Amino acid sequence: MQAPTIDFPLSKDALAELVRGSVPAVSGIREAVASAVPAYVAIGAFDGVHRGHRALIEACMNEARARGGRSVVVTFDPDPSELIAGASAERQLLSVRDRAAICQALGVDEILLIPFTSEFAQKKPIDFVDYLLQALGTVAQVHVGTNFRFGHFGAGHVDTLRGIGEHTGFSVVAHNLLTCGDAPVSSTRIRALLAEGHVGEAAALLGRCHFIRGSVAHGRGEGTSFGFPTANVRCDARSCMPSEGVYACVVTDGTMAWPAAANVGTPPTFESRHDACFLEANLLGFEGDLYGRELAVMFVAWLRASRPFSSLEELERVVLGNIDWVRHNVGESGVEVRA
Repeated sequence: MQAPTIDFPLSKDALAELVRGSVPAVSGIREAVASAVPAYVAIGAFDGVHRGHRALIEACMNEARARGGRSVVVTFDPDPSELIAGASAERQLLSVRDRAAICQALGVDEILLIPFTSEFAQKKPIDFVDYLLQALGTVAQVHVGTNFRFGHFGAGHVDTLRGIGEHTGFSVVAHNLLTCGDAPVSSTRIRALLAEGHVGEAAALLGRCHFIRGSVAHGRGEGTSFGFPTANVRCDARSCMPSEGVYACVVTDGTMAWPAAANVGTPPTFESRHDACFLEANLLGFEGDLYGRELAVMFVAWLRASRPFSSLEELERVVLGNIDWVRHNVGESGVEVRA
């Protein structure tokens, strides 16, 4: 899977394709069922479904197609880290539902979402495999990363899985971590890039632009007074928001997408509160009311760091400059991304 190529300025067709390749449609997930058709299975948390994950999943899909089987991605809901680490769990690059949707968009035949409960976390490795076999029926092959652990306290590893497979009839393929720039591609590495505002470098490792979802709430109203159509988006606290600053973005409701200049976090000029799960997006070419609707905000490029302004006039001048950059490089009107 190649990293997204963003050649500014974007045409309308290129913008629509970038959104379709980054933000999945989450409806109609094909859930796995027990079947006699051999399942070729990729197992993992797959947070981000980054290029390393995709290489593993695509290898699984290729085996299934070559051998007349079905490809199945097995992942967990919620992410095991949420249950195990609790409040100290890492921020999510993707919700579990978006992970499943991206896997399906890659061409995976079926998705098995395992409810990851405290009871499930205590299963022995053999019991985990029994659960898998009951859920899927015939399993021919299992694809995992070389660092894969399963069962209570991570007691099972790749050799454990191979041993069980020898007795139950499936083979195991262990994949080394994909490297890029002499370092492994990992969700941790991508989170670190986002924490520095490096959304372009993160996109190179993800194979798509990073996005977050949130609902539109009422904001302070300054954007409206400047004449900017503004979506004030409140995101899930678990979402992996880039560092505070201003970004060139694309905002989509799943059907249409609008270029936008977005400020992550409360602007320093307005110090009434600090909210790391909040962003303000000034949409280009949008007319209407978005209050209460869910949007996805896709990060295309970093524009500038957040800073206080001495006056509303200075703030308006700088924001207008940011919007001009977006207008000339991303677009000035909405595009249809899905019928």
